[in-house]
Amino acid sequence: TALLTGTSKMRVLPALVAASAATSALAFQPAATERPTTALSASAAAGIDRRSVLLKTAASAISTAALLSVATTPEPASARLEAVNRPDLLPTESGKNVIQIVKFLTSGQEKRMDTMLANLEKDTGFRLRVLCQAYPNTPGLAVRDYWSVGKEDQKDDKYVILVVDEFGGKGNVLNFNVGEGVKFALPNLFWTRLQGKYGSTFFVKENGIDLAIVNAVEAIVTCLRSEDGFCVNVPDSGVSMKSLGVQAHCCAMQASCNEFLYWWTDEHM
Repeated sequence: TALLTGTSKMRVLPALVAASAATSALAFQPAATERPTTALSASAAAGIDRRSVLLKTAASAISTAALLSVATTPEPASARLEAVNRPDLLPTESGKNVIQIVKFLTSGQEKRMDTMLANLEKDTGFRLRVLCQAYPNTPGLAVRDYWSVGKEDQKDDKYVILVVDEFGGKGNVLNFNVGEGVKFALPNLFWTRLQGKYGSTFFVKENGIDLAIVNAVEAIVTCLRSEDGFCVNVPDSGVSMKSLGVQAHCCAMQASCNEFLYWWTDEHM
């Protein structure tokens, strides 16, 4: 439930790993074999002592440098975020499949997506939910009760929660909380590829975060509805307003751009 609680995945710093490895190597070195019949000369013993002192000093210096590096220059991904539980941020109405604490999607995109996810659940039993947030402005743990997911001893584990958060534009915007009942159909490799294809800062900058969300959701739905019921590769993106080249002047033909998109989709999908 790390994604739902607002915590970020921890990454082990290379410097700390190097220091730990160096220290462990020294700590578990086999003791020098003693020769009972031959006494060590004074010069040889002195040489061993000097080497031992040098090794211990080097290990101490590496460990100290690593700890100072962690203390003075922490990486953003290594900082643990505080858990959040704010049910007051949840919608007053129940049953919404898409919750936007931060409005990344237009009203039309949200409505179409909500309908798509409701039909997916009805036809397949898979529950896909979308939470758009900007930490710490998030309901966090409260969504578990609202959507009835991620609870201990829960029998219905065929769910996926897509948490969308820009985190100041410093990381991947797509994060997934996947129930055990989905992991066979969509293994870890699928989610890694999906993040890389649509969640990168480059994709969001070039296409917009709304298209990243729409394409990711459509890819998941396509895979869960496929005949094989299994995906490792991410399918090609479906119809979207930007990929169709729909511009602002479309509003002159319809009451709104959203209505035009609904009409076009119904006619051509």
